[in-house]
Amino acid sequence: MFPLEPTPIHVPDDVLDDLRRRLEATRWPLDEGNDDGRYGVRRAYLQELVEYWAGGYDWRAAERAINAYEHYRVEIDGVPVHFMRRPGAGPDPTPLILSHGWPWTFWHWSKVVDALADPAAHGGDPADAFEVIVPSLPGFGFSTPLTRPDMNFWKIAEVWHELMTGVLGHRRYAAGGCDVGALVTGQLGHRYAGELYGIHIGSALKLDFFEGDRAWDFTGGRPLPDGLPPDVRERVLELERRFAVHLAAHVLAPSTLSYGLADSPVGMLAWILERWMKWSDNGGDIERVFSKDDLLTHATIYWAGGGIDTSIRTYANNNRYPWKPSHDRWPVVEAPTGITFVGYENPPGVTTSEERVANFLESDRAAWYEHVNITAHDHGGHFIPWEVPDAWVDDLRRTFRGRR
Repeated sequence: MFPLEPTPIHVPDDVLDDLRRRLEATRWPLDEGNDDGRYGVRRAYLQELVEYWAGGYDWRAAERAINAYEHYRVEIDGVPVHFMRRPGAGPDPTPLILSHGWPWTFWHWSKVVDALADPAAHGGDPADAFEVIVPSLPGFGFSTPLTRPDMNFWKIAEVWHELMTGVLGHRRYAAGGCDVGALVTGQLGHRYAGELYGIHIGSALKLDFFEGDRAWDFTGGRPLPDGLPPDVRERVLELERRFAVHLAAHVLAPSTLSYGLADSPVGMLAWILERWMKWSDNGGDIERVFSKDDLLTHATIYWAGGGIDTSIRTYANNNRYPWKPSHDRWPVVEAPTGITFVGYENPPGVTTSEERVANFLESDRAAWYEHVNITAHDHGGHFIPWEVPDAWVDDLRRTFRGRR
């Protein structure tokens, strides 16, 4: 018997009515000369999306799809935690917790949950089944309101471990994550390796990634070296343009930004929409990856949960409260680790999947992980389980096969 009573997701009508009024009362900037998007999100597309949000989008339909899964709410050390659950269908499902990033929601995992929980129904081996636990990170989605001002990735890992072992009673479990969720998962594999079957992550950053005086600067304050090949130089600049404003604002002034985003659903949508547009492998058309309904479901979760401010403060707290190792052994992350890389995030000078794996193995990050399964894919962007769900499922299954 599962130890908790489910609490289906339900956004009150008055929240949705208030959202609609705010959308309809938007005061739009002129946005002249921005047809090419050089200045940021184009008004023409944003206004089209907002008009649909106010007058055509059906949150209740999305809510029904979300509630096809079990949902629970608990409080752990004063931290509110919402999580979605899909029981496993197999002879001995392994508990698996999946951690999202920003601007993700728990629903970004929705394309992989069924295949992970019931592999036989998706052409797989029942022995690969997982009991899938998908929380909203504290201060994100429906894990709100978060009144603790200091939450960061390694503190979230502590909450996750208590959820899996203390609340749900699992002696051992598996973990996966992407973006900030990969750091949460990496911390679990660092501190609690003996209680994990392993981890699977969508990137392999060092756990001290956010440390230092210039954590907000993607370059670390280093100028571009002279003599870079033109294609490498352009790739460096492209990556900086993709991440610089996001990191700087979130690390340096999250509260200042939050006043506008928490009050204006259009402002909030514009800020997170730009990340969905720039970070996904969409070929210049966001709706190749996210339909309008998809975009607005994720946006409504952010708005209805009231957590845009606490979600973006996580970045500043990753820097303000630096990660400290729990042991001095190597690799730092001792849990068996699988890694999935995707082509849209290839570093400068890397153009093939083989080069991506070699690039990682030659980097100073490789020694941090007990890596047992590294896969790179030619396609896919930052939102890996949403963009290439079949690849993610195959990679994750391979990481845990024979380890449980």
